[in-house]
Amino acid sequence: MESYLNQNFGGVKSKNSPEESLQRWRKLVGVVKNPKRRFRFTANLSKRSEAAAMMRSNQKLRVAVLVSKAALQFIHGIALQSEYTVPNEVKEAGFQICADELGSIVEGHDVKKLKIHGGIDGVADKLSTSITNGLTTADESLRRRENVYGVNKFTESEVRSFWVFVWEALQDMTLMILAVCAVVSLVVGIATEGWPKGAHDGLGIVSSILLVVFVTATSDYRQSLQFRDLDKEKKKISIQVTREGFRQKLSIYDLLPGDIVHLAIGDQVPADGLFVSGFSLLINESSLTGESEPVAVNADNPFLLSGTKVQDGSCKMLVTTVGMKTQWGKLMATLSEGGDDETPLQVKLNGVATIIGKIGLAFAVVTFAVLAEGQLRRKFQEGSHWTWSADDAMELLEYFAIGVTIVVVAVPEGLPLAVTLSLAFAMKKMMNDRALVRHLAACETMGSSTSICSDKTGTLTTNHMTVVKACICGSIKEVGNHEEVKIMCSQVPDVVIKVLRQSIFNNTGGEVVITQDGKLEILGTPTETALLELGLSLGGDFQAVCQETKLVKVEPFNSMKKRMGVVIELPGGGYRAHCKGASEIILAACSKVLDPAGNVVPLDEATAGHLNGAIESFANEALRTLCLAYMEVENGFAADEQIPLDGYTCIGIVGIKDPVRPGVKESVAICRSAGITVRMITGDNINTAKAIARECGILTNDGEAIEGPEFRNKSIEDMRDLIPKLQVLIFRPQHIEQTFTC
Repeated sequence: MESYLNQNFGGVKSKNSPEESLQRWRKLVGVVKNPKRRFRFTANLSKRSEAAAMMRSNQKLRVAVLVSKAALQFIHGIALQSEYTVPNEVKEAGFQICADELGSIVEGHDVKKLKIHGGIDGVADKLSTSITNGLTTADESLRRRENVYGVNKFTESEVRSFWVFVWEALQDMTLMILAVCAVVSLVVGIATEGWPKGAHDGLGIVSSILLVVFVTATSDYRQSLQFRDLDKEKKKISIQVTREGFRQKLSIYDLLPGDIVHLAIGDQVPADGLFVSGFSLLINESSLTGESEPVAVNADNPFLLSGTKVQDGSCKMLVTTVGMKTQWGKLMATLSEGGDDETPLQVKLNGVATIIGKIGLAFAVVTFAVLAEGQLRRKFQEGSHWTWSADDAMELLEYFAIGVTIVVVAVPEGLPLAVTLSLAFAMKKMMNDRALVRHLAACETMGSSTSICSDKTGTLTTNHMTVVKACICGSIKEVGNHEEVKIMCSQVPDVVIKVLRQSIFNNTGGEVVITQDGKLEILGTPTETALLELGLSLGGDFQAVCQETKLVKVEPFNSMKKRMGVVIELPGGGYRAHCKGASEIILAACSKVLDPAGNVVPLDEATAGHLNGAIESFANEALRTLCLAYMEVENGFAADEQIPLDGYTCIGIVGIKDPVRPGVKESVAICRSAGITVRMITGDNINTAKAIARECGILTNDGEAIEGPEFRNKSIEDMRDLIPKLQVLIFRPQHIEQTFTC
C-alpha cells in the first residue's frame, strides 16, 4: 500500500504543489460517497484558475486603458480633460471626491487625472486630511468618513448554519440508499404486519441514518467554527499610522481614506493609496498582476495597490480607497474561494480512504451475494423459487441493507476530515503558546521533524535590545545606563558626541515621537530602538537634530547589503554621508578614524587591529555589534547619485545586548531528548552566534559552527561528515541559495 500511495498520491508538497499533482490525485480518488464532505478543506482548482485569469487581465486592462487615453489625445490633439462632479452625499459629508473617482485614479495609474485634482496635496484637501498630521480622531468625523468610503474589510462568505451541514451529511450516497431501504421496509412491513409491528425494522434504519447524520453534522459544524476563529487570528495585522499628529499602531481593519500610513521593508500595502514621501521604494506586485519584477514607486509613479508588498525602501502613504473598492478587494472573493492547498498527509489519507472504500465495497458485494445465494438455494431446495412472499422480499431487502451498512461502516469518509481537525487542534495549541501557524501543513511537517533550524534574533532571544558597550575614540566604555553614559560623555570630546548624535538620529529607520500623553515613544525595529535610546541618553533632541539638517538621500537597511546610509545637507552648506551596519563591513569601508582628541586621523593597521579586537571581544560576550561611520562629501551631491561605499571615518562600534528568551535552554534540552537536533542559522558575527548558541544549549563541545561560504566550498563527502555535527551556520544573504542548494 505504501508504494501505491507514494506513486499515486506522493506528488503533493507542503507548499506550492503543482496543479498537475493536485488534479491527478483527485482523478485517482474517483467516485466517493460524499464529495462535499470529503473535499471540503481541499483547494478549489477551478476557482483558482478564475483568479489567475483575473490577475492576468489586470495588467492587460491597465495597458489597454493607457493606450486608449493616448490614442484619444493623439486624435484630438489636446490634453485629456475631465469635468468631475462631486456626488451630493459626498458634499454633504464634507468631502470633495468620491471613492469611485479615487479608485479610477489609483487603479488606472492616471497621472493626468491626479493633476486635475491638484496632485497628492489636492486629493488630501478633498479628503479633508493632512499629509503631516493625518486624520482627526473625532468619532463623528470617522463615522461620516466610514459611511461615505466604506471600511477596510473584504466580503467574507456567510457563516453556514448547522442545518447546512446536516444537508451536506445527507448527500452521502450510501445513506441515500439506506433511506430508500427504510422507505421500502416501512411500506412492506406496514402492509403485511400492520402498525406498529411492521414499522420496527424501517424505523430502526431511519434512526441509524439520523444518528449518523447529526453526529457528522455536529462534528463538521464545530470544526468550521474553529477554522473561522483561526482565520480571524491569522488576519490580525497592525500597521503604523499618523492620526492627530501622533504616530500610532492601528489595525488594518480600522484604516480609512485620508489616513497616513508608514510602510517599511516586508510590509503589505493595506489599501490603495498614493506615495507621499519616501526613499528607494520598490513594490512587489506579483500577488496582483503576476509580474515578478518589482515596481519603483516615487513622486512620478505614486500609485500603491492593496495586497502588494514592500520589497525595499520605506515610504509614507495617503490611503485613498479601502476594502472592496480596492483592486485587491475586487479579486478577494474569487481568490478566497480557491482555498489553501491540502497537506500531503490529507492527500495520502484520501488515498487510504479510497483503498479501504474499494475493499469495503468488495466485502459488501460479497456479503450480499453470499446471503442472497443462501436464500435462493434454500428456496430452490423447498421448490418455492417461483413464488415470492412479502417476507421473502423483506429478507432480501435486509440482506441488501446489511451490504450497504458495511459500506457505511467500512469506508472512512471522515478520515481526511479527522486529520484536518487534529491539525487544527495543533494550530490552536501552538497559538496558545504564542506561535501563530498560518498553514495546516506546518503542523503536519513539525510532527515528523528530526531537525529544527532556528534563527537567532527574536526567536532564541527576546528581541529587546539595549546598547551596553561602545568603543569610541579608541577606548571601550560601558553605556548600559544613564550614569555610565554621562561618564562616557565627560571623557569623550564634544565634537565626537555631536557627530555620534547626528549619525544616530539622521541615519535611522526609526522615529522618536510624542504620544497623546505627552511622553516620548521610540518607534522602529529593536536595533533602531536601542540606538535611539543611546542617542537620547547622550542628551540629544531627536526633532531638533533632524531639523538642523536636510535629508537628501536614504538607502534603507536590508539584509543583502547589511548596511544603511544617508546623505544630509549641513546647515552651513556642504554634504555629509553617514552609514552604519555590520561591523566588519563598515570598518572595511573606513580609511580614517576619530582619535581620543576628536581629530580625524588615518586608520592604520594597529588601530584597525584594535577595533577588530573590540568587535571580537563584544561578540564573545554575546553582544551584537554595529559600526557607525561618516564622511564629508565633496563637490556636492544629487539625490540620484549613489551614496559612497568607502572612504569613511569610523565614529565607533557599539555592542548591543539581546538577552536569551526565558525557557529556550529547557526547550532545546526537551528537543534533544526527543531526538530532534536544534541548529542556529543566523547572519550575525560568528563569535556572537557561538556565544548565544552555548547559552541556549545548542552548541555543545563536540558541535561545529561554520560560515556559509566555507561550508559551501566543502566537498560532498566532507559535508556529509560535517552535517551531523553542524549546530551553528553563519550565512551571508548573497550566498543563501547556493548554500542550501548544497
